[in-house]
Amino acid sequence: MGAIHPMRAGMVLAVLFGGWHLLWSLMVAVGWAQPLVDFIFWIHFIRPVYVIESFNAGTALLLILVTAAIGFITGWSFAFLWNRLHH
Repeated sequence: MGAIHPMRAGMVLAVLFGGWHLLWSLMVAVGWAQPLVDFIFWIHFIRPVYVIESFNAGTALLLILVTAAIGFITGWSFAFLWNRLHH
C-alpha cells in the first residue's frame, strides 16, 4: 500500500466522527435516543442507568465539533505514522 495523504485521512475521520455525532444529536432532538440507549443496554444484560437530557443546540454543536476535531487529529496522526513507518 502506498502513502496516505494525512489531510485526506483527517478529513475522512472528521466527517465520520462528526457525522456519527450529528446523527446522535438528531436522535436526541426527536426523542429516539433514550429508547435506543435503553435497548442497547437491555440486549447486553445491563440495567439502564443513564438518562438522556433534553436537546440543546449549543451542546450538540460542541459535541459535533469536538468529535470532528478528534477524528481529524486521529486520521492525520494515523496517516503521518503510516507514511513514516512504511518509507
